[in-house]
This record gives sequence, C-alpha cells and structure tokens, in this order.
Amino acid sequence: MDRIPGDRMRVYNGMPASDLGTEGWHKPWSGGNGGSCVEAMKLGDGRVALRQSTDPDGPALIYTRHEMRSFIQGAKAGEADFLLT
Repeated sequence: MDRIPGDRMRVYNGMPASDLGTEGWHKPWSGGNGGSCVEAMKLGDGRVALRQSTDPDGPALIYTRHEMRSFIQGAKAGEADFLLT
C-alpha cells in the first residue's frame, strides 16, 4: 500500500478500491438492477470514492466535495437525463 509521510495512505483517482478497505461503502443507488450498482464511501478529508459493486477490487474514482455537490445538484435538476435516453 502506498503511504505518504505521517503513515497516511495516498488516495488517488483510479487506485484499487480494495486499498480503501471494506468498511464504509454504501449503495445509495441500488435497486432492481440485479445487484450491479455504484457504491460510495465518504473519505476522512471530505472527498468521495465511488466503485462498481460487481468489481470491489477495481478502480475507485475519487471526487471532491464540490464535484459531488455539482453532480448531485445537476442530476436533481435533470442535467444527467441524457444518460437514460
């Protein structure tokens, strides 16, 4: 595991999601999709990690609080509806 000074793990976009551990992952968007969904974990510094539930050892996408806020607000406003058509 890649560590930075102070014995903290270096968290970066695309890192193996398994390096973030197994505790703290949530499935806020799961539903009738056969178990395939996005899992989210709030990190200690306020960033958010996302991973695919069917590939928990795969890459984690890391977003800032601002990026997540903008995405969620945009999705609520219908700006992501094009993804469903």
